Amino acid sequence: MTKKEMYAEIRNAVINNEEMVAFIDHEIELLNRKGGSSKKPTKTQVENDAYKATIVEYLTTVDAPKTIKDMQVEIADISGLTNQRITHMLTDLVKAGTLVKEYVKKTPYYSIAA
Repeated sequence: MTKKEMYAEIRNAVINNEEMVAFIDHEIELLNRKGGSSKKPTKTQVENDAYKATIVEYLTTVDAPKTIKDMQVEIADISGLTNQRITHMLTDLVKAGTLVKEYVKKTPYYSIAA
């Protein structure tokens, strides 16, 4: 049972007490305001989505799996990004199933999932 449902049940039980009903209505309003906010992606998240699309497009055109260093050199759009930021984007793509991560001598190589 959610908080809203619980408050609705309590409100029905104390419907004769105006003070309690006003308090419960206020609490329900606060819950609605808290849960109803639309969460927009941040500016960085929007940028990362564009970079992810660039990376996927690049990896579809190459034949062999690539390391992060290779991608930084060969993709002009992401050459200025840090390894950590690129790793985060690649990890998201691996979790989504778009890319595959393989290790060769402790070095991660990324390629398009089959």
